[in-house]
Amino acid sequence: MDTVFKALADPTRREILRLLSRGEKNAGDLAARFDMSKPSMSHHFAVLKDAGLIASRREGQQIWYSLNTTVAQDIITWAMDLVDRPTKKRGNNK
Repeated sequence: MDTVFKALADPTRREILRLLSRGEKNAGDLAARFDMSKPSMSHHFAVLKDAGLIASRREGQQIWYSLNTTVAQDIITWAMDLVDRPTKKRGNNK
């Protein structure tokens, strides 16, 4: 879970996830949205892949990325569990 939160801590990586939430995209199309070098984009992709947030596939010379919805759903479930926990009322020990 720590790698997921590390990945989500960066605004560029959150934007990549937002773009992928609309469907699979190739590395070139994603990189065109950002003003950074190819090695920097590769680093962001690697962090997201290590966290299990995205998946990739090679098609010829292109690498296609997609959102790993299973991990995203696990994070949402975890966050909802934090919010939905029943709270104990002080002085009420029934």
